[in-house]
Amino acid sequence: MNKSIVLKSRPEGTPTLENFEFKEIEKPEPQDGEVLLKTKFVSVDPYLRGRMRDEKSYIEPFELDQPLASAVVAEVVESKHEKFQKGDFLTGMLEWKMFQTSNAKNLRKVNGDQVSLSAYLGVLGMTGLTAYFGMTDIGVPEKGETLLVSGAAGAVGSIAGQIGKIKGLKVVGIAGSDEKIKLIQEKFNFDEGINYGKTDDMTAAIKELAPDGIDVYFDNVGSYTLDAAMNNINRHGRVINCGAISLYNETEQPKGPRLETTLVKKSVKMQGFIVRNYEDQFNEGIQQLSKWLASGELKHEETIVEGFDQIPNAFIDLFDGKNIGKMVVKVD
Repeated sequence: MNKSIVLKSRPEGTPTLENFEFKEIEKPEPQDGEVLLKTKFVSVDPYLRGRMRDEKSYIEPFELDQPLASAVVAEVVESKHEKFQKGDFLTGMLEWKMFQTSNAKNLRKVNGDQVSLSAYLGVLGMTGLTAYFGMTDIGVPEKGETLLVSGAAGAVGSIAGQIGKIKGLKVVGIAGSDEKIKLIQEKFNFDEGINYGKTDDMTAAIKELAPDGIDVYFDNVGSYTLDAAMNNINRHGRVINCGAISLYNETEQPKGPRLETTLVKKSVKMQGFIVRNYEDQFNEGIQQLSKWLASGELKHEETIVEGFDQIPNAFIDLFDGKNIGKMVVKVD
């Protein structure tokens, strides 16, 4: 038996299960130069929400009645490819199918000897690389500075904060529960934490924990949290616009404070990016992240949901903050 998950309808606001459809399809046979892959782990990520909109962006939108896709770790169960053999594990962008064929052109071989296979979707995958290049290329952290991270217990934020600590910064994280605040301080070595669920005045909360101001802000949230960070930004501060999950399900263009005067008066750099901008440097990033992981300087956390049928649920749960670290679906 083979299954796929297709986009049945485009969400209005927060996605629901009605936007997805499971289809039973034939199990394919690999042709010359192809491998037959069995899905083992599937990454669900907030940015996929943008691809569900029928609008021009940095990546093509998903088509209706066609399979969705994301980063996947899959096992080679049959090979007619000269470089890969049965039992190899490959990772890359693949469709949400239990079995599929591929020419493996954009896939790379991984193994679970040193780290779990799912780690290649998180700390050693796109999320780890996103944190690495955002911090090192845009944040340009300097020892003694202060870093603020929103979404601090998430896949990207938890890595970004730890990179800040490795670089010698004071790190303050924002997350949505006392459990997550405890996690980022005890496991990820953050200096301070703010539970936004218990905070009425985010500007004041940041000022209390970072009285000398913020030099680098790694933004995964956008909206009012970004406004509060900008109220505390130092001269020559750097704002890394990685994500804006608080706005992804908005149906109208949100309004907010105008940041131009702050950017000019304080000579602040604010830059958005996508990890694919650094595609030719991925090996460098993976090597450095691997070294930090091996030395114990870098730790990672995963929320693993089991079952192919649970992929849509796991994706939707991201918007309620039900994940700690990377959200991954394990396919039995």
